Amino acid sequence: MLKQRLQQKLLQKLSPQQIQMIKLLEIPAIELEQRIKKEIEENPVLEEGPQENTSDSNQDEEINENNVETETEEFTLSDYLNDEDIPSYKLMTRNYSRDDRKTEIPFSVGDTFHDHLEVQIGLRQLTEKQEILGKYILGNIDEDGYLRRKPENIVDDLAFSMNLTTTEEELMEVLRIIQDFDPAGVGARDLQECLLLQIERKDLTDPVVKMARQILKYHFTEFTKKHYEKIITRMNISEGELKEAISDIIKLNPKPGSSYSDPLNKTIQHIVPDFIVEIRDGMWQLSLNSKNVPDLHVSRRYAEMLESYKNNKESQSKGQKDAVSFVKQKLDSAKWFIDAIKQRQNTLLFTMEAILEYQAGFFEDEDEIKLKPMILKDIAEKTNLDISTISRVANSKYVQTPYNIYPLKFFFSEGMQTEDGEEVSTREIKKILKDCLDTENKKKPLTDEKLAEILKEKGYRIARRTVAKYREQLNIPVARLRKEL
Repeated sequence: MLKQRLQQKLLQKLSPQQIQMIKLLEIPAIELEQRIKKEIEENPVLEEGPQENTSDSNQDEEINENNVETETEEFTLSDYLNDEDIPSYKLMTRNYSRDDRKTEIPFSVGDTFHDHLEVQIGLRQLTEKQEILGKYILGNIDEDGYLRRKPENIVDDLAFSMNLTTTEEELMEVLRIIQDFDPAGVGARDLQECLLLQIERKDLTDPVVKMARQILKYHFTEFTKKHYEKIITRMNISEGELKEAISDIIKLNPKPGSSYSDPLNKTIQHIVPDFIVEIRDGMWQLSLNSKNVPDLHVSRRYAEMLESYKNNKESQSKGQKDAVSFVKQKLDSAKWFIDAIKQRQNTLLFTMEAILEYQAGFFEDEDEIKLKPMILKDIAEKTNLDISTISRVANSKYVQTPYNIYPLKFFFSEGMQTEDGEEVSTREIKKILKDCLDTENKKKPLTDEKLAEILKEKGYRIARRTVAKYREQLNIPVARLRKEL
């Protein structure tokens, strides 16, 4: 039986202006300057700089940022760990930490990694077909120097895209030539092959190098999982011999392509703080970083032009009426944009002022332990703003203090209660964890169970799985993988 049902739905639709306002609130200081320039280019009514002979009403349309005062070189073994031992989110591309170190060797300016490889193709005696195959393989080598695509897939690609028939054997023959290129390890299909290609270029008559090669070739899984006892037993070697071999292995480059980065193509992220916190006369002073944000005003010429047309409506032609409509639209748009920028700056200041007051203990001497538990809701209630607004302000924004530059997200963390009923930030617990791990005996690293016991003794009753979560958030591997000889 069919039933008819009348249902009412309340849908909230945002106006184009509201959407623009949300976008302005989200962008950091480094992008705001470009956004303003774009608006000035698209709207002739909008002008930057101080306005000449402005009246009191026009002065209201300029942006003036006033300060708001308130009292208030070598690689490590972690590069060679088995993927199974690494949480999946850490294997995503571009997932680099600010502490990641990249060892680079000198290069000539303008010579990219792929240019460097192509030059070497021309130095080899290859048939015309081999040269085509070689260049196609190079095109599939990523920035780290690896050939991630399977040879059978490349064979299919060549048949479809270039109408070139080849076999896996022919392709592998050319790949082996490329694997002899500089830098050592280029063209490898996985980490094990990459390291083997490098170790095999060393002096294999050296017992230590020979042993390192055997470990990589026959005991790679045990090596990446740090099952040293198994390697010692199976190879019948001493702990000292294993230590020497591993010392040679960790000097190899797991990302040979990174050695030939092109400085002209590098994307360097410059952090521009959105807020500046200073101490003046013993008082905290908070201000917006408006160094690259110009004063904005409506063009006096266009405003006078519109006023003139309004006074002569009867004698206007269709073209003049269209011009009036165009100018009025641009004038309204310019006024709205000026107000939106004002509102953005005020909202940012209001939010940061609340954070500064909430975390006053931290700002006294910037001791991380003094950070209070603080979530978006806390600042939303303090400012009477929506949580979504606080989230947009906190996203991609930075504050410069007398000691450091912090992302706003740094100040937000969940909390928990100690056995004494005191509420502490999870960041405080993470710091204690890190201190424990920094001072542990690397021959017998602390397990998550042991760390949970240590925290319990300090008054923090935390489950082992929670300890494991915090440890992963600190980018620290499990105890087995922290073990050293």
